[in-house]
Amino acid sequence: MSGLFDFVKSIGKKIFGAGEDPAAKIKAMIEKDNPGLKDVGVTFKDGVVSLAGSGSTEALQKAVLMAGNVMGVGEVKIEGEQAKAVDDGTQYYVIKSGDTLSAVAKQFYGDANKYNAIFEANREVIKDADLIFPGQKIRIPKL
Repeated sequence: MSGLFDFVKSIGKKIFGAGEDPAAKIKAMIEKDNPGLKDVGVTFKDGVVSLAGSGSTEALQKAVLMAGNVMGVGEVKIEGEQAKAVDDGTQYYVIKSGDTLSAVAKQFYGDANKYNAIFEANREVIKDADLIFPGQKIRIPKL
């Protein structure tokens, strides 16, 4: 489980600044991009997000990635049964310098042309297939 829940705190999407409530900003982002998570609850302390809500395993995984790929977040916690559901064997990948989605698809699927499957599985954290960044964590869907 630790692989999914750990993130690089110093990189990511900057959505809050000094004097703003990080938990409220992260919650609003998750609700806006709605990965299918309902009754979203977010707390933030010292770079750690605690996330709650109900939804499918995929929705929970996407919400964890959305929260974790925010600058200033180093860890995302989910409690109880939800934490077990999120750790379903799905593969994750941390983008490295020079990576493209095509290169990641080639690595995992043996076919660079399958990059769109990765893009579609990560729409909430990748808005443009050409705009990924080192340190960003993404889901690698099973084909």
